[in-house]
Amino acid sequence: MTRRTLEGTSRKRKRVSGFRVRMRRHTGRRVIRNRRKRGRARLAV
Repeated sequence: MTRRTLEGTSRKRKRVSGFRVRMRRHTGRRVIRNRRKRGRARLAV
């Protein structure tokens, strides 16, 4: 049986869009700030 193409791995997701990665850069911190402002339950992956 073939796999779906857009699955991705959890390790990749963490490395690309995890909280620690976001906090490394100025633009990432802006993302977190905007999500906090909107009242998101989940700020990052």
